[in-house]
Amino acid sequence: QVQLVESGGGAVQAGGSLRLSCAASLRTFSTYAMGWFRQAPGKEREFVARSGEFIYYADSVKGRFTISRDNAKRTVYLQMNSLKPEDTAVYYCAADSSKYSSSRTVGAYEYWGQGTQVTVSL
Repeated sequence: QVQLVESGGGAVQAGGSLRLSCAASLRTFSTYAMGWFRQAPGKEREFVARSGEFIYYADSVKGRFTISRDNAKRTVYLQMNSLKPEDTAVYYCAADSSKYSSSRTVGAYEYWGQGTQVTVSL
């Protein structure tokens, strides 16, 4: 059974930084695209970043967030800098077996983590 386990969430003041990690039990981790999504209360889950053949970011986080991965550790990271209150959400990592697509849609990802809360206060 595939497991994705996020960690690193927490509470931070605006302008601060957090680094999220997602450890995956995927044996062929390097062949998957890995993505980060977030969901704020009362809102739909939205795309944040993707690492596959190329790297993609949502416009709202471009220049502030950085996605990276360590295939040997089967882990994907999300470095979040210059955090804003509007970044407050539950952050999820996800895996897409279509590594060479550029999909940013929730439905394209087969596996999901349980989420980790990020709260940014003024």
